[in-house]
Amino acid sequence: MRAILPLLATLVLAPLAALLADTKPLSTWEPLVRKETWTEKWPDAVGKLETRQVTAEIWTQAMQASLDAQGTLHIPARAQPYYIDAPLILQSGHKLSADPTAVIRLKPGTNTCMVRNERVVTLNAKPVPSDQPMDTDISIEGGIWTTLANSLATNGNTLGLSAKTNPAFGTHGVILLQNVRRVSIKNLTVRQSQPFGVHLANAHAFSVENITLEEHRRDGVHVNGPASDGLIRGVRGDPHDDNVALNAWEWKNYAPSYGPIERIVIEDITGAPEGVSSTRAIRLLPGVKRFPDGSTLDCPISDVTLRRIKDIREFKLYDQPNLELGRANDFSAGVGTLKNIIFEKLTLRQPGVIQVHAHTDGLTIRDVRLLFPAPADYHLVELGPLSQTYKPGRSEDPAKWVEIFSPDLDCTVRNVNVSGVRLQDPQTALPFEQVVKVIELKPNPDYPKTTPKGGTGKGILVR
Repeated sequence: MRAILPLLATLVLAPLAALLADTKPLSTWEPLVRKETWTEKWPDAVGKLETRQVTAEIWTQAMQASLDAQGTLHIPARAQPYYIDAPLILQSGHKLSADPTAVIRLKPGTNTCMVRNERVVTLNAKPVPSDQPMDTDISIEGGIWTTLANSLATNGNTLGLSAKTNPAFGTHGVILLQNVRRVSIKNLTVRQSQPFGVHLANAHAFSVENITLEEHRRDGVHVNGPASDGLIRGVRGDPHDDNVALNAWEWKNYAPSYGPIERIVIEDITGAPEGVSSTRAIRLLPGVKRFPDGSTLDCPISDVTLRRIKDIREFKLYDQPNLELGRANDFSAGVGTLKNIIFEKLTLRQPGVIQVHAHTDGLTIRDVRLLFPAPADYHLVELGPLSQTYKPGRSEDPAKWVEIFSPDLDCTVRNVNVSGVRLQDPQTALPFEQVVKVIELKPNPDYPKTTPKGGTGKGILVR
């Protein structure tokens, strides 16, 4: 049998080697490249917005031709950036790679994602069908991807839509994969972009690894339910929203689909260093979706491990209605459910908090280093509802103020286990009562003279 294995390997690898030898470089399709001229808006040397005229090559057709002809595309390094003016579309089995230094830019005004799979569809009005067609075995690696959203202008690329016309509702990514299984995204940079860096929905058996975010304007890696058996590893940089988000329930303007999220590992996530503007947050958002026909779908999150996380200040495991469309127009039909959530090997150099406002069964916090002088009333974990007042446009009119959270809803949390939470002295582990705080809100009698408004909700801890 051992003698046969090398022969089998040769028979299997020989066709693969032949296939790789026959793979044609991107330059083969260079006749499909065209030049265009447009304007871009960028900050000048003193931070004022200036308009620049740009003449550059559009590579969309050439890159797509490589994918369509041979199922592969490699984007080599070069001194000039590559511009595209539509998403690159990958079918099952396709592989896209780019040199780590290759810069791919979305032409201003395109307003779509930059890469997506083929079977992207609108799925926001009902549960995802069990027989939903999926794309499989897709690989994306390398490159520096940007929609040209700088500190003063988005250059017309505000939404990461799946297409220019008739896009799938709720699609919003630089890299967008929906209805997929066995997909890999790794070793790439998302720079100055407005949509989510990587947007996954109805994704199963996926990995997202080694993602760098540079001056990024939204979530780094954003996963919508249903989703399962995923690995999110090595996300670093300075997003202006969540570094990683698992949203089983979702604000409906960003939801391609809804459903349970289960069996996910999030590890080796690093927040931005001090002095760099960034949100430094990870979100887990369960809930209950009410569809237009009145039916509901439970969207729990279960069996999630978060480990080796550094310099993240806020872990958001709380209910939050939709502020953009109006909280009365879009909210979870009940507090969501979490089960078997594990935090381990966290390092916080500044005060941070794990905030839980969800019905929870199984919450483990272990091996945490708090490398800052903690005040006596500091708690790493807070169980219960939140209240915070949002003043649109810094309005001083209380009639325009909005409550951000759901302060009148209770949540019950069971089976909380805490071990190895230490301050700067590594020999001292904090007792449970110094780690965990149970919240019971009260209405603020001085509102609106003082904020927030408060509420009547409470956390219920069952030991």
